[in-house]
Parts: sequence; C-alpha cells; structure tokens
Amino acid sequence: MDSYMALWMFFAVFVVLLSGYPVAFVLSGTALLFALLGLQMDTFDADFLAALPNRLFGIMNNETLIAVPLFVFMGVMLERAKIAESLLEAMSELFGSLHGGLGLAVTIVGMLMAASTGIVGATVVTMGLLSLPTMLKRGYDPSISCGIICASGTLGQIIPPSIVLVLLGDVISTAYQQAQLDMGVFAPETISVGDLFAGALVPGLLLVFMYLIYIAVTAWLRPDALPKPEKTRNHEQGFYFRVFKSLLPPLLLILAVLGSIIGGLATPTEAASVGAIGAIFLAFVSGQLNKEILQDVTRNTTRITSMVFMILIGAALFSLVFRGFEGDEIIIELLSDLPGGKFGALFIVMLVMFLLGFVLDFIEITFVIVPIVGPVLLAMGLDPVWLGIMIALNLQTSFLTPPFGFALFYLRGVAPAEVTTGQIYKGVFPFILIQLFLLGVLAYFPELATWLPSLIYA
Repeated sequence: MDSYMALWMFFAVFVVLLSGYPVAFVLSGTALLFALLGLQMDTFDADFLAALPNRLFGIMNNETLIAVPLFVFMGVMLERAKIAESLLEAMSELFGSLHGGLGLAVTIVGMLMAASTGIVGATVVTMGLLSLPTMLKRGYDPSISCGIICASGTLGQIIPPSIVLVLLGDVISTAYQQAQLDMGVFAPETISVGDLFAGALVPGLLLVFMYLIYIAVTAWLRPDALPKPEKTRNHEQGFYFRVFKSLLPPLLLILAVLGSIIGGLATPTEAASVGAIGAIFLAFVSGQLNKEILQDVTRNTTRITSMVFMILIGAALFSLVFRGFEGDEIIIELLSDLPGGKFGALFIVMLVMFLLGFVLDFIEITFVIVPIVGPVLLAMGLDPVWLGIMIALNLQTSFLTPPFGFALFYLRGVAPAEVTTGQIYKGVFPFILIQLFLLGVLAYFPELATWLPSLIYA
C-alpha cells in the first residue's frame, strides 16, 4: 500500500503541474497532503518529516550551491553588457563571405555565450532578438534559421560552466555516495562539479563541431537557403584586431572560470565569484555599467536564485515523503526487473526524463527525479560522471523537441510574426537527430566523458 501511495503522489504532482501552479509549491504542497493522508491511514511515519530541518540546514550549508547565484549574476550581467551583440557583429563579418556564414557565426557565438552565461533561456532569447531578423533579412530559410538559434542557444545545457552541471553535479555526488553506502561501502568515493565540467568538455565541443558540419553541408547542398551577401565587404585595416578584441573578453572570462576549476586552482564556488567580478569588469569596460543596470541585474539574480532554492526545498520535502511511502523500494524493484540489466534500466530512465523534459524544467528533473533513480543506476555500476553528462545531453535534446520544448517557446516569444511555429518545429528536427546521434555515440563510448576527468584528477 505504501508503494502505491508513492506512485499516486508522483502522479498527483504532474496533474497539478498542468494547472500552471508554481512548481516549488506543487512539490511541497502535494507531499504535505499525502503525508497527512498517510498519517491518518497509519501508513506513513512522521519521523520522515522530522528530518526536514536537517535537510534544509544541509542545503543552506552546501558551499557548491553558492555557485548558483554567482553564475546567474555573471550570465545576467554579460547579457546586459551586450557582449553577445559585439561578438555576433564581429563573427558575422568574419564568415560573411561564405554560404551559411551567418549560421556558422550564430553557432560559434551561441557556444561562447553558453560557456560565459550557462543560462539556456537567456541565450536563446538574446540570439533570437539579435540574429533572427538579420538572417531573415539576408534571405535565410526561416526554418533553418530558427533551428540554428534554438540549437546553439541550448548549448548552455552541456558546455561548462553550466548551471545545469552545477546543480546536477551536487545531486549526482549525493546519489553516488548513497549508492555506495547502500552497497556497504562506508568510506565512499565522491565526485565534484569539476569532474562534470571536465567530462562535458569533449561531448560539448563535439556537439558544436557536428552543428557546424551540418550547417556547412546544408549551405553547400542548398545555397539558396543559406545565401551569402550579394556584396561582400573587404576586410578593412584593423578588422582582425576588432574581431580579436570582441573575442578576447568572453574567452578570458571562460579561461578564468573554467581553467581555475579544471586546473584545481579554485572550487566551482570560488571560480563563480571570479566570473561574477569579471562580468562586472567587462560591463564597466564596455561602458554598460551604471546604478540602474546593477540594480536590475541584482533583482533578476535574486528572483532566479530564489526560484531555484524554493524548488530545491520543495523537492527535499517531496523526496522525504516519497521515501516515507517506500517509493524508493518500488523504483529499485522496477528498474532491477527490467530486461537488459543496467543498460535496459538506463534506457527507460533516459526515456522518462526525455518525456518529462516536455513539462518540467531541468531544475525540477534534477532535484526530483535524479535523487530517486540516481542511486539505483549508480549501484548497478554506471560511472557517475558519464551518467551526469548523459542526463544533461538528454535534457538538452528534450528542450529542443516539439511540441513542448522550452527552447522553442523561448524563441517563439521573440520571433517576428511572419515566422510560424511550424517553421520553428521543422528547423530543429535535424539538430534533434544530431543530439540523438551524439547520445548514442556517448553511450557506446563512455570514454568521451570519462577520459578527461580521469586524466586531470587521476
């Protein structure tokens, strides 16, 4: 009976979520209602609720999570400093004489902005506002243009320093320790956010390379869909210096943040503080820093951070009640009994996460789903870094997939009226196939994710 209550609670959460009510309150409210029901039916132990203060204290004392507001601040500040605007202008001129040159430029700028901000929604909206009107004006096919923007905008999901990887790293680390304790290992190994950052580098860059190859091949096969300008400008004296000057600030920031983490010079939280200060400095140098902008960035950072931590608190309560109804036991039974062993269990979990990505943001999936299934999969012998990268790449694919992909909604909100929703859906389809192909390659060659962390942190 307890297990059935856990499943009913899980089902109730998704039904209530469809009403549009805030996720944090749906998680906590549903959990409390089922806990009260369980107490009345004498099927729930109130001691699980008594553990909540310790859980919340652990969240407040978690140094890794301090990186979240700092990375958010860095991303919002860079967005307001118009770094993407100057980058796009320079890269567009650099590739402007090629068929599909603007598409290549948008992808590269999307990659750099992903590595600088780590916020998917901000990158999609920024690139949509800056590049889509220009691409349409130059005669680019609307579908392909939308696909390029959505795909490059979601690179913030997988390319470090990504907020997704920060949150996922913390949850995967806890799940890994729990899995080892369940197996009787009382001196468990651990993984860090730095491990996930290092593990994501090769798959992330490989994904960007595959995007660029697709755009180049499409431009070669369909030059009318990705035309080059009728009049190409000669690169005047000092042009390459301007390109270098546009590329230097984000590259230095990425090197300072990511290099210090991977090099072992700083923790993710310390590196995030360096990134936040660096973003303020870049905004000051570019002349975009004043009191109003600083206040606006701080307000946005506070709002986004509050949302993240409210969901984390709601997820902690949900997880406690779920375990109180022995829901973790039924998950273990379900995954253990699947054909195909650990790979069959992994396939089902990835499929469920992919489908949940249509209705839930990555934060909810990270805080609610991963703590439930993570210990089970890791106890089966899966590598925690590889599993984390697979989950991040899977969710990135989900956010691109019609009809509910979040990236599609972000672009739809800023796209010109003449661009139809159908064109957006059609444009992302080739990029979804690319993502699925990379997922398959990563599943077959886990070394793509595990090689660099093992080399650095050996």
